Amino acid sequence: MSFRFLAKILPPPENKFYNFFEDGAEVCELSSQLFYQIVHSDLRERESYLLHARTYKRRATEAFEGSLSLLHSTFITPIDREDIQLISSYLYKSTKVILKACVNLRIYKIDSYNDIVKKQAEILIKSTEELRNIIGMLKKGPRLKEVVECNYRIKDIESRGDEILFNATEEIFSGKYDALYVLKLRDIYKGIENALDICTLISDLIVTVVLKHS
Repeated sequence: MSFRFLAKILPPPENKFYNFFEDGAEVCELSSQLFYQIVHSDLRERESYLLHARTYKRRATEAFEGSLSLLHSTFITPIDREDIQLISSYLYKSTKVILKACVNLRIYKIDSYNDIVKKQAEILIKSTEELRNIIGMLKKGPRLKEVVECNYRIKDIESRGDEILFNATEEIFSGKYDALYVLKLRDIYKGIENALDICTLISDLIVTVVLKHS
């Protein structure tokens, strides 16, 4: 019993929480790359790309559940417990939202995607790249200036995403498209915008964590 208690009060070895964060951020970036590949493919290729979605979902789940399991079994943590839970859950949610958008690309059977969807795919990759960057910073004990600069970049990407969504919404409700096509595109647009918003939430949270520990 004493050995079990001692294991719980000692910090987990090898920065395991940060490793779970990095795994979650990596699979989030891979999911954004998958979305990009699908919107630049034709209908025949999409099924093969979507085989990766199951793998990414499983990896995201493993990172999320691994982090919560470690949190449950540990008393002393490198950062506040609620912050660990939030970062883990937001990373999982971000990947889940992106993968849902990937699946919807197949379900809706749109022959080709317009420039708006392709622009969204590009900025989504940029956002998840920066997200992975700021997660890596957290593990290294970064200087506040570096984290804030990365946070600004993520916010700037989100702002560009907002502009794209505004123009896209205005365009699809212009009367040029039938109602079903409008619903399909609007769902895809909103899905990617939600993913960008979650990346910003995680980034803001990491800035808060660094401020608390600086």
